Amino acid sequence: MHILLIHQAFAALDEAGGTRHIELARSLAHKGHQVTIISSPVSYLSGKSRSAKNRWVEKEQSEAGITILRTYTYPALHRSFFHRVISFLSFMLSSFFVGLGVRNVTLVWGTSPPIFQGITAWLLARLKGVPFLFEVRDLWPAFAIAVGVLRNPLLIRLSLGLERFLYRRADLVMVNSPGFIDHVTQRGARWVELVPNGADPAMFDPDCHGEHFREQYGLNNHFVALYAGAHGLSNDLGVVLDAAGHLLDQPQISLVLVGDGKEKARLQEQAAAKKLTNLFFTPAVTKNDMPEVLAAADACIAILKPLELYKTTYPNKVFDYMAAGRPVVLAVDGVIREVVEGAQAGIAVPPGDSQAMAQAIRALAADRPRCLEMGRAGRRCVEEEFNRAAVAEKLLLLLEEMERMHA
Repeated sequence: MHILLIHQAFAALDEAGGTRHIELARSLAHKGHQVTIISSPVSYLSGKSRSAKNRWVEKEQSEAGITILRTYTYPALHRSFFHRVISFLSFMLSSFFVGLGVRNVTLVWGTSPPIFQGITAWLLARLKGVPFLFEVRDLWPAFAIAVGVLRNPLLIRLSLGLERFLYRRADLVMVNSPGFIDHVTQRGARWVELVPNGADPAMFDPDCHGEHFREQYGLNNHFVALYAGAHGLSNDLGVVLDAAGHLLDQPQISLVLVGDGKEKARLQEQAAAKKLTNLFFTPAVTKNDMPEVLAAADACIAILKPLELYKTTYPNKVFDYMAAGRPVVLAVDGVIREVVEGAQAGIAVPPGDSQAMAQAIRALAADRPRCLEMGRAGRRCVEEEFNRAAVAEKLLLLLEEMERMHA
């Protein structure tokens, strides 16, 4: 098969950001399939371009069987909501024209968010006469409406219409969380399958302790609670800052925020104003460097705003934390809480409750054997239920079934 993936926010292993798709693409390539990925040169996490040349398209040969085409995208991704939409629309158009030139495609795979690239994927699939796979990674526009990013009534109506249009016209709607299934089914999806988020346990060594990272930030002999990921509106990292304030009386406990995003500068200003000497901000790191970073943690934090819709999510960082053998302090309710508590892999606290988060971190810092056991339990869970290799195998079976049905 030759699979064409349209994905503006795609990140390779040498970039910061979610790497679900490069890991799945590698598995498909290792099975002998060809994968072409049309992506943006502008980082979805930082808003910075990986290329100074600003060409219409740049071609990268990632490895045998995988080709990455970075196509022009309006670069002001994080300037404002208006500029963000312009960035999405620019990629929608440029990826369409680049996609027209990709030959001998068997299947087109679109992924949301941003949802606009779903239009590109659908149109390319129809023009090429091949199946259209639409992947839902977040419930957009529902999440954007819930956090207040999308407010204009006309834009909301248009976005909801676009969502239904794509669900109904997809040959298969693939979701990465079981919490999304009812939502997409109720809005017209005909065939829905769960291909969950997960992690590759082989990338992580739970017995490593990240000595270099600890030395770099003066964290030796500290209990380190670490957050890794986007610093955006949905991530509610102000709660982590407040938790750090509650823990100032425990000098042996440090909190570390690894990553980037449009809220980072504001969070750094708040931390400085509050004199949070136990809180450290570090740059975003690539997936290749993430094992070293997570190894430096004693516990890891996953957090989202206390919104009802976020109960549907399977945040990918949680599975990386578990694969690294680190207990999770989980400030997300819903289906991911069921996973963490079912595996006995961490402590769940109410979203938005900084006191509860601080107390959970205190409890773990006071009981290192409990930390180790929770970490081991989480890793076992990933190995048995959320191993990326098994997830990729399920995806391949679905793609082959789509090809047979379309033949």
